[in-house]
Amino acid sequence: MKNELPLDIRLMTMATSAMVVVLLLMGIVAVGHWVLRHPIWTIRGISVQGDVAHQNPVQLRAQLASQLRTRISSSILDADLHQVRQMFEAVPWVRQAQVQREFPNRLRVTLEEHVPVAWWGQSGSGQLVNTHGEVFEAMPEEGDDLPELAGPLAQAALVWEAFLGLRPELARLDMALDRLELSDRGTWRARLDSGASVELGRGGPDELLARARQFTGTVGQVARRYAGAIEAVDLRYPNGYALRMQGVSTLTDASPSGNTR
Repeated sequence: MKNELPLDIRLMTMATSAMVVVLLLMGIVAVGHWVLRHPIWTIRGISVQGDVAHQNPVQLRAQLASQLRTRISSSILDADLHQVRQMFEAVPWVRQAQVQREFPNRLRVTLEEHVPVAWWGQSGSGQLVNTHGEVFEAMPEEGDDLPELAGPLAQAALVWEAFLGLRPELARLDMALDRLELSDRGTWRARLDSGASVELGRGGPDELLARARQFTGTVGQVARRYAGAIEAVDLRYPNGYALRMQGVSTLTDASPSGNTR
């Protein structure tokens, strides 16, 4: 029969093993703490790249340096990248910022800027629409050639979508779309660069485009017959449209409307 060790010796062996394990764990924690606090991980710089047409990378870094020092951990290992991203995206013209760690001690920020395609509201309002149909605040150096879009703010993307459909269709007749507006009641109105107004009625972008195609496909016949410039167009009729032209009148005793269809 195998001899067993006395109980006190077995208990002492177990206690010694437990102490060794605890000491090893404490040593690992101490080494980990030392590694995490080592100066090699201290953030030494931030590189900014990507779309920076409206932002100078040097000035941008200097502008945010104080915020980074006071709000962001100095160690690259536990720096809050989400918070850094929010700081850069709060800068004018910045649409998105992607922040990555560059070990051992740098952050890399890749910027995507807003690309303005139209004014929101009125020209010079300080609000612009980008290529994604998003409204942002900025003042471009040159914005006189941008069209105007307007409507409920939540519908900005829809207004931009409708504009994209109507613009090339009207351009077929050398008509430039200068303004497109969606009212709170859901009705659409446009203005051409000639100053002519276009009533588009209700509906989505596809319905507006269908009405515009009906107009562009037949208005040439009217233009060949009458030489006046178009002053107003009403596309709200189900089977046609009303047209008012400069110097052209259809007023008769039987037709008091003054419109040509």
